[in-house]
Amino acid sequence: MTTSRPLLPEDKRTPAVAEAMAGFHRDVVDQVRAAVEREPVVVVGMAQNPFVKKVRQALEQANIPFTYLEYGSYFGMWKQRLAIKMWSGWPTFPQVFVRGVLLGGFDDTRKALEDGSFRKRLGT
Repeated sequence: MTTSRPLLPEDKRTPAVAEAMAGFHRDVVDQVRAAVEREPVVVVGMAQNPFVKKVRQALEQANIPFTYLEYGSYFGMWKQRLAIKMWSGWPTFPQVFVRGVLLGGFDDTRKALEDGSFRKRLGT
C-alpha cells in the first residue's frame, strides 16, 4: 500500500507563507513543469552528480532521446534545486520524467530500462 507523504495542511499556513511558497523560484519550477508537459523524456539534474551522469549514459546507450535540464552543482543553485524538489516531492537528483510521470532517479530508471517498463511507459 502506497501512502502519500504528509504535508502541512494549507489551513495551517498563513497567507504570507502560502504566497512565499508559491513564488519560491517559480521561474525554475515553471521551466521544469513546461518541459515535463512538452517532452517525452526529461532528466533534471545538476553538475558533478555521478548519478545524473549515469542516468544520462544509460538513456543514451538505450537510444532514448531526452531533454536534459541542469541546475547548478554542489556549489551553487541549491535553492533552485530545492524548489524543484518541493514541486516534485522527490528528494534527490536526477529526477527522470517519462510522459509527464516522475519515474524516479537512477536506480529506478535502470530497473525500468532492464524490465522493459520504461519503453512501455514511453509507448515505443
